[in-house]
Amino acid sequence: MIKDIILEKVTDVAVAVIPEPNELGEPDWSVYLLNLKADAIDGVLISSKGYGNIDGRDVKTSTLRQFWEKVAGKNFVKVELIEKKLFGITNEFWVSFWHHGILYDKRYVFVTESIVENNFTTVPLINKRGVMIK
Repeated sequence: MIKDIILEKVTDVAVAVIPEPNELGEPDWSVYLLNLKADAIDGVLISSKGYGNIDGRDVKTSTLRQFWEKVAGKNFVKVELIEKKLFGITNEFWVSFWHHGILYDKRYVFVTESIVENNFTTVPLINKRGVMIK
């Protein structure tokens, strides 16, 4: 029953978008999942998609799903590369995982034009500058 489902607030898990120079010295944009908890999270499933309007037409990207059996405590994983042209639409990352026998999930939404240098912060664990949602 729905009353039997334990809903806990997600803490100490973040998603970040970070520019990293490629071999031509131009930025490639990477999406990372950060486990800021002291211990591991298990069965991590990330579903990502983009949607919005570009030049007056509706745009929707493919939905990508990725799975990690375990993400160690105080560690991170590179989820995917994201094209800069997608910053003009909303980019959503739905993260589900198990921690101490409880299933957690949270939607991390980078709204249109939010991945900009004005929103950069130093991303913990990676120690690079980027946009992070915690």
